[in-house]
Amino acid sequence: MLTAHDEKSLALRKHLRAVARVNSRVPITVEWVEANTRHSVIGYTVDIGPKGCLAIVPQGFAIGQRLRVLNMVNKEAADAILIWRGHEGRAGWELGIELQNAAEAFWGVEF
Repeated sequence: MLTAHDEKSLALRKHLRAVARVNSRVPITVEWVEANTRHSVIGYTVDIGPKGCLAIVPQGFAIGQRLRVLNMVNKEAADAILIWRGHEGRAGWELGIELQNAAEAFWGVEF
């Protein structure tokens, strides 16, 4: 039997998969503010879409965490929100990141 959390997670995954996505490994920097101090970590995407990405980052965050994502290839930056957190693997956490008002050229590809 699915819990309410499991049902919400499945609905979110279906929604995310309904949007155009491309398998693409793009190096990114994820920034956040904690205790009035700006922090950052380097990670990479697994897939990208016009509204966000699935990324591997060596830092776990709480769902709803406000972030800033920097595409290290073209130096575009956008505010973002963590909408999904998967498992922690050797390279880091699986994170579903939703971009907020990102430029169309954020990923450097057309969808």
